[in-house]
Amino acid sequence: MMYPLVVELADEGVAVSMTCRVLGFSRQAFYKWQASPCSERDWDDAILINAALDIHRDDPAFGYRFIADELERRGIVASENRVWRLCSQERIWSAHAKKRGLSRRAGPPVHDDLVQRDFTATEPNRVWLTDITEHPTLEGKLYLAAIKDCFSNRIVGYSMGPRMTASLAVGALRNAIALRDPEPGCTIVHSDRGSQFRSNAFVSTLAEHHLTGSMGKVGACGDNAAMESFFSLLQKNVLDTRRWDTREELRLAIVSWIERTYHRRRRQRGLGRLTPIEYEMIYPTAAAA
Repeated sequence: MMYPLVVELADEGVAVSMTCRVLGFSRQAFYKWQASPCSERDWDDAILINAALDIHRDDPAFGYRFIADELERRGIVASENRVWRLCSQERIWSAHAKKRGLSRRAGPPVHDDLVQRDFTATEPNRVWLTDITEHPTLEGKLYLAAIKDCFSNRIVGYSMGPRMTASLAVGALRNAIALRDPEPGCTIVHSDRGSQFRSNAFVSTLAEHHLTGSMGKVGACGDNAAMESFFSLLQKNVLDTRRWDTREELRLAIVSWIERTYHRRRRQRGLGRLTPIEYEMIYPTAAAA
Protein backbone atom coordinates (compact mmCIF):
# COMPACT_ATOMS: atom_id res chain seq x y z
CA MET A 1 0.00 0.00 0.00
CA MET A 2 3.03 2.30 0.45
CA TYR A 3 4.53 1.70 -2.99
CA PRO A 4 2.28 4.21 -4.85
CA LEU A 5 3.43 6.85 -2.35
CA VAL A 6 7.03 6.29 -3.49
CA VAL A 7 5.98 7.04 -7.07
CA GLU A 8 4.15 10.22 -6.04
CA LEU A 9 7.12 11.51 -4.00
CA ALA A 10 9.51 10.64 -6.83
CA ASP A 11 7.46 12.86 -9.16
CA GLU A 12 7.96 15.68 -6.65
CA GLY A 13 11.74 15.17 -6.64
CA VAL A 14 12.22 12.99 -3.55
CA ALA A 15 14.78 10.22 -4.13
CA VAL A 16 13.42 6.68 -4.26
CA SER A 17 16.20 5.37 -1.99
CA MET A 18 15.37 7.93 0.69
CA THR A 19 11.61 7.22 0.61
CA CYS A 20 12.18 3.47 0.79
CA ARG A 21 14.55 3.86 3.74
CA VAL A 22 12.07 6.08 5.64
CA LEU A 23 9.10 3.78 4.93
CA GLY A 24 11.05 0.68 5.92
CA PHE A 25 11.39 -1.46 2.79
CA SER A 26 14.09 -2.06 0.19
CA ARG A 27 14.42 -0.53 -3.27
CA GLN A 28 14.42 -4.03 -4.76
CA ALA A 29 10.96 -4.68 -3.30
CA PHE A 30 9.68 -1.39 -4.74
CA TYR A 31 11.12 -2.03 -8.22
CA LYS A 32 9.68 -5.55 -8.19
CA TRP A 33 6.24 -4.12 -7.41
CA GLN A 34 6.66 -1.45 -10.08
CA ALA A 35 7.39 -4.11 -12.71
CA SER A 36 4.22 -6.02 -11.74
CA PRO A 37 1.85 -3.90 -9.58
CA CYS A 38 -0.74 -6.69 -9.33
CA SER A 39 0.53 -10.11 -8.29
CA GLU A 40 -0.90 -13.38 -9.53
CA ARG A 41 -2.28 -14.01 -6.04
CA ASP A 42 -4.17 -10.69 -6.18
CA TRP A 43 -5.66 -11.63 -9.56
CA ASP A 44 -6.76 -15.02 -8.19
CA ASP A 45 -8.32 -13.33 -5.14
CA ALA A 46 -10.18 -10.87 -7.37
CA ILE A 47 -11.60 -13.73 -9.47
CA LEU A 48 -12.67 -15.58 -6.32
CA ILE A 49 -14.32 -12.47 -4.87
CA ASN A 50 -16.27 -11.79 -8.07
CA ALA A 51 -17.46 -15.41 -8.22
CA ALA A 52 -18.42 -15.35 -4.51
CA LEU A 53 -20.40 -12.12 -5.00
CA ASP A 54 -22.28 -13.68 -7.93
CA ILE A 55 -23.14 -16.78 -5.88
CA HIS A 56 -24.23 -14.71 -2.87
CA ARG A 57 -26.30 -12.39 -5.10
CA ASP A 58 -28.19 -15.40 -6.48
CA ASP A 59 -28.85 -16.75 -2.99
CA PRO A 60 -28.22 -14.39 0.00
CA ALA A 61 -28.69 -17.29 2.43
CA PHE A 62 -25.34 -18.81 1.35
CA GLY A 63 -22.51 -18.47 3.87
CA TYR A 64 -18.83 -19.04 3.13
CA ARG A 65 -19.10 -22.85 3.42
CA PHE A 66 -21.88 -23.06 0.82
CA ILE A 67 -20.01 -20.55 -1.35
CA ALA A 68 -16.88 -22.75 -1.18
CA ASP A 69 -18.95 -25.75 -2.28
CA GLU A 70 -20.49 -23.80 -5.16
CA LEU A 71 -17.07 -22.50 -6.27
CA GLU A 72 -15.84 -26.08 -6.50
CA ARG A 73 -18.86 -26.97 -8.66
CA ARG A 74 -17.93 -24.10 -10.98
CA GLY A 75 -14.39 -25.39 -11.33
CA ILE A 76 -12.71 -22.77 -9.11
CA VAL A 77 -10.29 -24.38 -6.64
CA ALA A 78 -9.96 -22.66 -3.25
CA SER A 79 -9.68 -23.87 0.32
CA GLU A 80 -12.52 -23.20 2.75
CA ASN A 81 -10.20 -21.05 4.91
CA ARG A 82 -9.31 -18.86 1.92
CA VAL A 83 -12.97 -18.42 1.02
CA TRP A 84 -13.70 -17.47 4.64
CA ARG A 85 -10.89 -14.87 4.58
CA LEU A 86 -12.10 -13.26 1.36
CA CYS A 87 -15.78 -13.34 2.40
CA SER A 88 -14.89 -11.68 5.72
CA GLN A 89 -12.76 -9.10 3.93
CA GLU A 90 -15.58 -8.22 1.53
CA ARG A 91 -18.33 -8.57 4.18
CA ILE A 92 -20.07 -11.37 2.27
CA TRP A 93 -22.20 -12.99 4.96
CA SER A 94 -25.23 -15.24 5.00
CA ALA A 95 -28.52 -13.45 5.47
CA HIS A 96 -29.05 -15.65 8.56
CA ALA A 97 -25.63 -15.03 10.15
CA LYS A 98 -25.15 -12.98 13.30
CA LYS A 99 -22.92 -10.05 12.42
CA ARG A 100 -21.00 -8.56 15.34
CA GLY A 101 -21.15 -4.82 15.61
CA LEU A 102 -23.85 -4.53 12.97
CA SER A 103 -27.59 -4.12 13.38
CA ARG A 104 -29.60 -6.73 11.52
CA ARG A 105 -32.31 -5.34 9.30
CA ALA A 106 -34.61 -7.02 6.86
CA GLY A 107 -33.64 -6.54 3.24
CA PRO A 108 -35.53 -4.08 1.06
CA PRO A 109 -38.64 -5.42 -0.67
CA VAL A 110 -38.28 -6.22 -4.35
CA HIS A 111 -42.07 -6.04 -4.86
CA ASP A 112 -44.98 -3.99 -3.52
CA ASP A 113 -47.73 -5.56 -1.40
CA LEU A 114 -50.44 -6.27 -3.98
CA VAL A 115 -52.52 -8.55 -1.74
CA GLN A 116 -53.10 -6.23 1.26
CA ARG A 117 -54.30 -9.16 3.42
CA ASP A 118 -57.11 -10.05 1.01
CA PHE A 119 -56.56 -13.80 0.66
CA THR A 120 -59.45 -14.46 -1.71
CA ALA A 121 -59.61 -15.10 -5.44
CA THR A 122 -62.52 -15.51 -7.84
CA GLU A 123 -60.60 -17.81 -10.20
CA PRO A 124 -57.79 -20.35 -9.95
CA ASN A 125 -54.19 -19.15 -10.44
CA ARG A 126 -54.92 -15.52 -9.61
CA VAL A 127 -53.28 -15.25 -6.15
CA TRP A 128 -50.63 -17.67 -4.88
CA LEU A 129 -49.12 -17.49 -1.39
CA THR A 130 -45.71 -18.92 -0.54
CA ASP A 131 -43.54 -19.37 2.55
CA ILE A 132 -40.99 -21.73 4.11
CA THR A 133 -41.26 -23.73 7.34
CA GLU A 134 -38.88 -26.10 9.13
CA HIS A 135 -39.00 -29.06 11.50
CA PRO A 136 -36.20 -30.99 13.24
CA THR A 137 -35.42 -34.68 12.83
CA LEU A 138 -32.65 -36.78 14.35
CA GLU A 139 -30.72 -36.27 11.08
CA GLY A 140 -31.18 -32.49 11.15
CA LYS A 141 -33.80 -30.02 10.01
CA LEU A 142 -36.09 -30.53 7.02
CA TYR A 143 -37.28 -27.37 5.26
CA LEU A 144 -40.55 -27.15 3.31
CA ALA A 145 -41.37 -24.44 0.78
CA ALA A 146 -45.03 -24.47 -0.28
CA ILE A 147 -47.31 -22.50 -2.61
CA LYS A 148 -51.03 -22.16 -1.91
CA ASP A 149 -53.75 -21.07 -4.36
CA CYS A 150 -56.15 -18.65 -2.63
CA PHE A 151 -59.06 -19.76 -4.84
CA SER A 152 -59.34 -23.30 -3.45
CA ASN A 153 -56.65 -23.32 -0.70
CA ARG A 154 -54.94 -26.11 -2.63
CA ILE A 155 -51.17 -26.55 -2.28
CA VAL A 156 -50.17 -26.28 -5.91
CA GLY A 157 -46.43 -26.65 -5.48
CA TYR A 158 -43.94 -27.63 -2.79
CA SER A 159 -40.30 -28.54 -2.36
CA MET A 160 -38.31 -29.99 0.55
CA GLY A 161 -34.62 -30.11 1.41
CA PRO A 162 -32.00 -30.01 4.19
CA ARG A 163 -31.10 -26.34 3.52
CA MET A 164 -33.20 -23.19 3.45
CA THR A 165 -31.90 -21.80 0.17
CA ALA A 166 -33.32 -19.90 -2.78
CA SER A 167 -33.32 -23.11 -4.81
CA LEU A 168 -35.90 -24.51 -2.38
CA ALA A 169 -38.30 -21.62 -3.08
CA VAL A 170 -37.58 -21.78 -6.81
CA GLY A 171 -38.26 -25.54 -6.82
CA ALA A 172 -41.70 -25.05 -5.25
CA LEU A 173 -42.49 -22.27 -7.74
CA ARG A 174 -41.45 -24.36 -10.74
CA ASN A 175 -43.54 -27.28 -9.49
CA ALA A 176 -46.59 -25.01 -9.21
CA ILE A 177 -46.01 -23.63 -12.72
CA ALA A 178 -45.65 -27.14 -14.17
CA LEU A 179 -48.87 -28.31 -12.46
CA ARG A 180 -51.08 -25.27 -13.11
CA ASP A 181 -49.64 -23.65 -16.26
CA PRO A 182 -50.90 -20.17 -15.23
CA GLU A 183 -51.88 -17.60 -17.84
CA PRO A 184 -49.01 -15.11 -18.33
CA GLY A 185 -49.44 -11.83 -16.47
CA CYS A 186 -52.46 -12.93 -14.40
CA THR A 187 -50.90 -14.55 -11.31
CA ILE A 188 -49.69 -12.75 -8.18
CA VAL A 189 -47.13 -14.65 -6.06
CA HIS A 190 -47.16 -13.21 -2.52
CA SER A 191 -44.46 -13.87 0.10
CA ASP A 192 -42.69 -12.32 3.07
CA ARG A 193 -39.31 -10.54 2.78
CA GLY A 194 -37.20 -13.65 3.27
CA SER A 195 -33.88 -13.66 1.45
CA GLN A 196 -34.99 -16.70 -0.58
CA PHE A 197 -37.85 -14.70 -2.11
CA ARG A 198 -35.64 -11.65 -2.73
CA SER A 199 -32.93 -13.69 -4.44
CA ASN A 200 -32.06 -13.23 -8.10
CA ALA A 201 -33.00 -16.84 -8.80
CA PHE A 202 -36.57 -16.47 -7.47
CA VAL A 203 -37.16 -13.04 -9.03
CA SER A 204 -35.79 -14.26 -12.38
CA THR A 205 -38.12 -17.27 -12.30
CA LEU A 206 -41.10 -14.96 -11.72
CA ALA A 207 -40.06 -12.80 -14.67
CA GLU A 208 -39.34 -15.80 -16.89
CA HIS A 209 -42.91 -17.08 -16.49
CA HIS A 210 -44.57 -13.61 -16.45
CA LEU A 211 -45.72 -13.87 -12.81
CA THR A 212 -46.19 -10.79 -10.62
CA GLY A 213 -44.35 -10.66 -7.29
CA SER A 214 -45.79 -9.27 -4.06
CA MET A 215 -44.32 -8.87 -0.56
CA GLY A 216 -45.68 -8.04 2.88
CA LYS A 217 -44.18 -5.82 5.57
CA VAL A 218 -41.37 -6.76 7.94
CA GLY A 219 -42.51 -8.70 11.01
CA ALA A 220 -46.18 -8.61 10.01
CA CYS A 221 -47.43 -12.21 10.22
CA GLY A 222 -50.90 -11.09 9.16
CA ASP A 223 -49.58 -10.12 5.73
CA ASN A 224 -49.30 -13.84 4.94
CA ALA A 225 -51.82 -15.21 7.44
CA ALA A 226 -53.48 -17.69 5.06
CA MET A 227 -50.15 -19.42 4.42
CA GLU A 228 -49.34 -19.43 8.14
CA SER A 229 -52.74 -21.07 8.72
CA PHE A 230 -51.77 -23.99 6.47
CA PHE A 231 -48.43 -24.40 8.23
CA SER A 232 -50.25 -24.42 11.58
CA LEU A 233 -52.46 -27.29 10.38
CA LEU A 234 -49.40 -29.15 9.15
CA GLN A 235 -47.71 -28.62 12.51
CA LYS A 236 -50.63 -30.06 14.49
CA ASN A 237 -51.48 -32.95 12.16
CA VAL A 238 -48.03 -34.14 11.11
CA LEU A 239 -44.96 -32.44 12.53
CA ASP A 240 -45.86 -32.57 16.24
CA THR A 241 -47.51 -36.01 16.22
CA ARG A 242 -44.26 -37.91 16.88
CA ARG A 243 -40.50 -37.73 16.90
CA TRP A 244 -39.06 -38.12 13.40
CA ASP A 245 -35.87 -40.14 12.88
CA THR A 246 -34.94 -39.21 9.30
CA ARG A 247 -35.68 -36.45 6.83
CA GLU A 248 -36.99 -38.99 4.31
CA GLU A 249 -39.47 -40.36 6.84
CA LEU A 250 -40.80 -36.87 7.55
CA ARG A 251 -40.84 -35.96 3.86
CA LEU A 252 -43.04 -38.95 3.01
CA ALA A 253 -45.39 -38.14 5.89
CA ILE A 254 -45.78 -34.52 4.70
CA VAL A 255 -46.45 -35.56 1.09
CA SER A 256 -48.98 -38.18 2.22
CA TRP A 257 -50.86 -35.73 4.44
CA ILE A 258 -50.99 -32.99 1.79
CA GLU A 259 -52.05 -35.19 -1.12
CA ARG A 260 -54.31 -37.68 0.64
CA THR A 261 -55.76 -35.85 3.65
CA TYR A 262 -55.56 -32.09 3.11
CA HIS A 263 -56.50 -32.08 -0.59
CA ARG A 264 -59.04 -34.94 -0.67
CA ARG A 265 -60.46 -35.58 2.80
CA ARG A 266 -60.28 -32.41 4.89
CA ARG A 267 -63.44 -30.34 4.29
CA GLN A 268 -63.20 -26.58 4.79
CA ARG A 269 -66.05 -24.30 5.83
CA GLY A 270 -64.65 -21.47 3.75
CA LEU A 271 -65.12 -23.70 0.70
CA GLY A 272 -68.72 -24.62 1.53
CA ARG A 273 -67.65 -27.79 3.38
CA LEU A 274 -65.85 -29.08 0.29
CA THR A 275 -62.29 -30.29 -0.04
CA PRO A 276 -59.88 -28.24 -2.22
CA ILE A 277 -60.05 -30.87 -5.00
CA GLU A 278 -63.89 -30.96 -4.92
CA TYR A 279 -64.07 -27.16 -4.92
CA GLU A 280 -61.86 -26.88 -7.99
CA MET A 281 -63.89 -29.54 -9.82
CA ILE A 282 -67.33 -28.08 -9.04
CA TYR A 283 -67.06 -24.30 -9.15
CA PRO A 284 -65.18 -23.72 -12.43
CA THR A 285 -67.54 -26.22 -14.12
CA ALA A 286 -70.61 -24.45 -12.74
CA ALA A 287 -69.28 -21.04 -13.72
CA ALA A 288 -68.57 -22.23 -17.26
CA ALA A 289 -72.08 -23.70 -17.54
